[in-house]
Amino acid sequence: MAQKFKRGDIVQLKSGGPEMTVNDVPDEYNYHYHCQWFAGKKLESGNFPADSLKAVTDAK
Repeated sequence: MAQKFKRGDIVQLKSGGPEMTVNDVPDEYNYHYHCQWFAGKKLESGNFPADSLKAVTDAK
């Protein structure tokens, strides 16, 4: 399975929201990217399908 993102990439939901770090990539048993981000000082995480994510570029 070709990966759209790799572990450590910075991504964001296409609909907006915080920048997130890819922590785990899809495999034959899991079809979602596991991402982590901070909400203030609290570490949050979630699983997202590739179609809902976009890469964040360094240029802002």
